[in-house]
Amino acid sequence: MARREVFLNIYEQITGWRFVAIAILLLVGIGVLYYFNKLGKQVEEREKRYATLYAAGIRFTIEQTNSTCDYTYVQEMLDANETVPMIIVLNGIPTDYHQNISELDDKNKKWGKQEKLDFEYEKISEMGQEHPPIVFEVGKDKGYVYYSNSLIVRQLRYFPFILIGTFLIFGSLAFIAYSSSRKAEQNRVWVGLAKETAHQLGTPISALMAWVEVLRSNPDFDASIGDEMEKDVLRLETITTRFSNIGSIPQMSEEKIAPLVEQTLIYLGRRISTKVKVHFDSQLPDNLQVKLNKHLFEWVIENLCKNAVDAMGGIGELFVKLTPIGKNNIAIDITDTGKGITKGNIRKVFRPGFSTKKRGWGLGLTLARRIIENYHDGKLFVKETQVDKGTTFRIVLEAEN
Repeated sequence: MARREVFLNIYEQITGWRFVAIAILLLVGIGVLYYFNKLGKQVEEREKRYATLYAAGIRFTIEQTNSTCDYTYVQEMLDANETVPMIIVLNGIPTDYHQNISELDDKNKKWGKQEKLDFEYEKISEMGQEHPPIVFEVGKDKGYVYYSNSLIVRQLRYFPFILIGTFLIFGSLAFIAYSSSRKAEQNRVWVGLAKETAHQLGTPISALMAWVEVLRSNPDFDASIGDEMEKDVLRLETITTRFSNIGSIPQMSEEKIAPLVEQTLIYLGRRISTKVKVHFDSQLPDNLQVKLNKHLFEWVIENLCKNAVDAMGGIGELFVKLTPIGKNNIAIDITDTGKGITKGNIRKVFRPGFSTKKRGWGLGLTLARRIIENYHDGKLFVKETQVDKGTTFRIVLEAEN
C-alpha cells in the first residue's frame, strides 16, 4: 500500500511542476509581448514626431524658397530620416518630396507620368489607412505628410512571436528529449524487472515439477491431487513465459483470434465469481488470424476481465465483443456493469502505480497497454465509461488478410 502511494505522489508532483512550468512560460510570453508592444508604440510615436518635423521642415523650405536664408540645417534634418517612408501632398497632388520609398528612389526605373502618379496615389492610400496624415499650411495652400511604419517597427511587431516560437521549438525539443530519456529508462526498468522475475521463478517451478513426480511415485498418493498440482505448476510456467516475453522481443505467430479469446474467457469463467455472467459475441470469421504473442495476449485479456470483475464487486455482467472495423482492423470490446471511471481518472488508469483498489500495485493496465501498443502495434484505450453504469475498454489490432 505504501509503495502505491509513493508512485502516486511522484506523478502528482510531476503534474504539479508541469502546471507551474506552463504558468511561468505563459507569464514570460505575456511579458515579452507586452514589452515589445510597448517598445513598438514608442518607436511609432518617435516616427510620428519625425513626420511632424518633416512637415514643418517642408513648410519652412517652401516659405523660404525666394529668401536668402540659409536653411542647410533644415535640409540636413530632412535628409536625416533614413527609415520612415513619406510622401508630401500639396493641394491634393503628390509632390517630388518623398523619402524612403524604394520604387520612387530607384533611379534606374523609368516611370511614365501617369504610371508614377497612379503609383503615388496607391501608396498614399495605403499610408492613409496606416496613419492619419500630418497637416501643414503654406500660405493659402494646404499640405499633407503621408507616412508609414519603418521596417524596424514591422520587425518589432513580429520579433516577439519569432522569439516565443524559437523558445517553444527548443523547449519542445528539450521536452521530447527528456520524455524519450525517461521512457527509455522506464523501459529498461520494465525489462529488467520482467527478466529478473522470470529468472527467479524458473528454478522453484522446475523443483515443483520434480516434487510432483516424486509424490506420484508413491502408490498411496491421490493421483487427482497430483493432476491439480501439475495444473498449478503449469500455470506458473505460463506466467514465467509471459514475464520472459516482456523482458525480450516476443515471438509472434498467426493465431485465430476468436477461438483464442473464447478459450481465455472459458478459463477465466472457472476462476472468477459465479455471480458474474460472461457473454461472448464474435462477429469475426472463426478462421480470421491475427499476428500476436499468445501468452502475452491472453495476459491482456485476463487483466482487463479481472479489472472488470473487481469494478463490479464480483456481481454483474461481463460482455466481450469482437467486431471488424475498417478494412484490416478488428476491435475487442470488454464491457462491465461496474462503477465506471470518473472523468478525472480516465487519463490516469494506464499510469503506473494508479489504482482505486485497496490492494494492488496498479500495474495491470499499464502492462496491458504496453503489450498491445509496444509489441502488437495496436491500441488499448477507454472507449466509453459512465459512473455507476460501467466501462468499455477497446483493443484494436490489425488482422491478417
